[in-house]
Amino acid sequence: MEEIGRGHAEALMDMIGEVMAETSTAFADLDRVVVTVGPGSFTGLRVGLSVARGFGLVLGKPVVGITTLAAIARAAAPQDGGAPILVALTGKGDEVYCQEFDADGFPAGQAAVRSLQDLAGDLPDQVRLAGSAADKIADGLGLPRERVLSVSGFPGIRDVAELGLTADPVVSSPSPLYLRPPDAKPQTRGRIERQ
Repeated sequence: MEEIGRGHAEALMDMIGEVMAETSTAFADLDRVVVTVGPGSFTGLRVGLSVARGFGLVLGKPVVGITTLAAIARAAAPQDGGAPILVALTGKGDEVYCQEFDADGFPAGQAAVRSLQDLAGDLPDQVRLAGSAADKIADGLGLPRERVLSVSGFPGIRDVAELGLTADPVVSSPSPLYLRPPDAKPQTRGRIERQ
């Protein structure tokens, strides 16, 4: 996966076309559509989910949502050595978007927004860290560097795909995982009332 930054809508369709061409795969050959549901950028999630739902509708295939946190945990689990994993993505200020997983990469808690101070008294012994906020947590809490498994905030496409293959479409809906409210607020001043 690559970070697109701005211009999600413009770049995404071309990228999908390139992947389909490089793998000599026809859209009709797909069994399901898998999409990450967050946490992530509000705009990026909405664009990705809209495209995935569109493909699912046109192809008549189920659309499965996989969290970014679960995909990162899946990649980190094999190198973990039996300890729990906290996947944490960089948030605002000292906040992180995080979720704890067991040593096999299965969820051991709910995804949440947490502060470093909040995490300090709540981390399991020998927890390993993965995600873009792993270094921030290790440094902030004085944890040994060997506990950091990965510092990537982006899931691997293979991990997303493999989780999507086994996910139940009824349970793993393609709905965005928003852990905090959006920064943008509707304007209330200068608004003209509808009649």
